[in-house]
Amino acid sequence: MSVTSGSLLKTLGLARFCVTCLRQQSYSVKQSHIKVSTPQLTWRVRNYGTGPSGVDGEGNDPDAKEPGGLVSLQFSKRAAQLKRRRPLSPLERVSRLLPEESLSQEVWELRETKPKEEEEQTQEGQIGQETLSVQTEFTSSPQDKIQRGEDKGKMFSHLHIEVEDMSEQPPYTLPGERPMCFGEVLFAQHRRKRQLLFQKMFQLKEGERLQSNWGVIAHEEIAGCPAGTVLRTSLGLPILVRRPSLEEFTLFMKRGPAIAYPKDASAMLMMMDVSEGDYVLESGSGSGAMTLFLSRAVGSNGRVLSVEVREDHHRRAVLNYQRWRSSWSLRRGGEWPDNVQFHCADLLSAKPLLSGKGFNSIALDMVNPHLVLPTVVPHLHPGGVCAVYQANVTQIIDLLEGLRCSTLPLACERIIEVQYRDWLLAPSLQKDGTFHTRKAINNSVDEEEKDELSEDEQEISSHRAFGSVPYIARPHPVQTSHTAFLVKLRKILK
Repeated sequence: MSVTSGSLLKTLGLARFCVTCLRQQSYSVKQSHIKVSTPQLTWRVRNYGTGPSGVDGEGNDPDAKEPGGLVSLQFSKRAAQLKRRRPLSPLERVSRLLPEESLSQEVWELRETKPKEEEEQTQEGQIGQETLSVQTEFTSSPQDKIQRGEDKGKMFSHLHIEVEDMSEQPPYTLPGERPMCFGEVLFAQHRRKRQLLFQKMFQLKEGERLQSNWGVIAHEEIAGCPAGTVLRTSLGLPILVRRPSLEEFTLFMKRGPAIAYPKDASAMLMMMDVSEGDYVLESGSGSGAMTLFLSRAVGSNGRVLSVEVREDHHRRAVLNYQRWRSSWSLRRGGEWPDNVQFHCADLLSAKPLLSGKGFNSIALDMVNPHLVLPTVVPHLHPGGVCAVYQANVTQIIDLLEGLRCSTLPLACERIIEVQYRDWLLAPSLQKDGTFHTRKAINNSVDEEEKDELSEDEQEISSHRAFGSVPYIARPHPVQTSHTAFLVKLRKILK
């Protein structure tokens, strides 16, 4: 039958394509010992109209897909994962409007298989929680089937859809790295615009919170994080949480009397030349700052004898020492050396305590050190150093006057005051927060040439090159004031 171009266009306009599900087959996907059945579907395209079945008039449509061809996978993936009912096809919608006697046999078969399909999908929907590697294909012959259970490595890229296992991998940690845990002593800081606005040392405990004017952080959020993690408070501000150094621990620990500041303690250790295995005498435990530095310096093979005359100061020094040791064991997984012996006594009447002992060096932090020198100097090794920590220069005068009037084999070698000067060094900023730029003598790029630059060239020129940003450098406005004078006395045999 001859078909005019008008009738052909009319036939194509009235054509309705629908997708009919003829049969279902299941295949198993095996992963992590879980067997899940996923339907295999074969699709067929039917042509409805009064014209020829094909575009060429002979029933051959060059654009029609073979029965075993690969079609859109959106429905199968959605049905396999979400297990939802697919939308009605155009044929199903039209068939609901037509009388029942005018429906074809294929429509009746579709209506009969629909309840079975929904029941099977409900049963399979219970097995979809695990991560799957799904391989979907549509075939019409047994030769095209893929036996995934026999050979997992045999894949066809043009028929394969794989959902990788997205199980969380443990974060990479360096050797010896340990996350922060309950019981540790931690340090929190908040900086903004080159200023340190908040810093606090605290112990991590269950059920407690880190309180500050910049928000609250629950201790449970901190536990398990690596040291040096930036966390957000309840107000959204960043707080750096890390482990404190021994210097920071001595500065922020609970105190009774004033401590020997780290800058002075380090200078005293250099004066005394404390090394591994030494036996050191300390008079004046105080809050335990100098005791901790001496304990680390002598190591596990050395010993420190710390004597304090006041009982309340003695208890505070012992508590701070034990708190640092317990936090250190949680931090490093090993024990801090238990090499300090605390005694609550007066050195003026502590000759039985010192009898039979010899010390490599002596550290004195007392109001009147010249009064105890006759007691401690006989137990100092020849050539050893006695370092004295004094707050006032008048105390140093009394010390030297006591040495002049005595016959002790001591020589004053040095009197120093340790001063640290902090500096402020930062890039120069404009009021809008951008960097200043050094002004060159000869500017090769004029304003007219800048307008002609492309967007990419302007973006590159906005990045400040190395050496093009000026810096400000001046002493910091907040400086550490005077803390103490250090006197170095050496035992000499004449």
